[in-house]
Amino acid sequence: MTIFVTGGAGFIGSNFIFHMLGKYPKYRIVCLDKLTYAGNLSTLESVMGNPNFRFAKVDICDREAIYNLFAEEHPDVVVNFAAESHVDRSIDNPEVFLQTNILGTQVLMDACRKFGITRYHQVSTDEVYGDLPLDRPDLFFTEETPIHTSSPYSASKAAADLLVLAYHRTYGLPVTISRCSNNYGPYHFPEKLIPLMIANALNDKPLPVYGRGLNVRDWLYVEDHCKAIDLILHKGRVGEVYNIGGHNEMRNIDIVKMICHALNKPESLITYVADRKGHDMRYAIDPTKIHRELGWLPQTKFADGIEKTIAWYLDNRQWWETILSGEYQHYYEKMYTNRQ
Repeated sequence: MTIFVTGGAGFIGSNFIFHMLGKYPKYRIVCLDKLTYAGNLSTLESVMGNPNFRFAKVDICDREAIYNLFAEEHPDVVVNFAAESHVDRSIDNPEVFLQTNILGTQVLMDACRKFGITRYHQVSTDEVYGDLPLDRPDLFFTEETPIHTSSPYSASKAAADLLVLAYHRTYGLPVTISRCSNNYGPYHFPEKLIPLMIANALNDKPLPVYGRGLNVRDWLYVEDHCKAIDLILHKGRVGEVYNIGGHNEMRNIDIVKMICHALNKPESLITYVADRKGHDMRYAIDPTKIHRELGWLPQTKFADGIEKTIAWYLDNRQWWETILSGEYQHYYEKMYTNRQ
């Protein structure tokens, strides 16, 4: 089986590649990534020598390049992680989110139709559902929850989801969609909450927290997410949406304090900043469907996952320090051009 993994040089995509190559040594994995600011090719250094792995620097919006790669590799499965995903950046520049997250998805599915695949899987987000009130802990997002987006980012992901389902109904494209809660773990780009707080705390820099830090997120360890997508690809029903949640709801401020404590840093580093525009208050996913149909449940409790995550960032300082310095963006030219 040949699997195209788009956005595979990013956080979740790279972890998915590691999972699949480790579990299915006979599968061929082709990583497609444009290597925008959040794509880090050095993350994939450990698998570059694997004969069943290939990296292709390509933009999913580039129809000609995508079609050429499909014609060359003839993938059986496409898993689309490729997306602009930072909410703050979407507020500043919505256009690039619409291009990549919607039009890029269309190009991929057109290629799937043209060349034939057994499954197209769209990796989405719980943010398409909007948010939940803090005073209703009994409420959760289900697959039937109406879409109610809050940011250009979540709107672009919701639009892509609707397009995927439309391609299934109109053209019979064999699709599945997963909507996950906030991921954390190794190789998380250090602009996101947990790695940013770890990096800043280690450098004794201020820890910026939106508002009062009362926003609640349902945290999912990235390895658990990868296992869920694996199950959906092999056993999930075509045309279905599956919610993937961690059952680990935490307030942002509590996570920041937990990181301070783990690193023996003072909470006085915490700095409250103006809240994000349209900031969602609470996300919480009900993963009953994927548990009932596929037997999946999150295996990593947040206390254990955050401990493993902090340990990884302590053991891999060069990885994120290279990102903070900007040097990681030269990795492709320095290392990969010699491989072509």
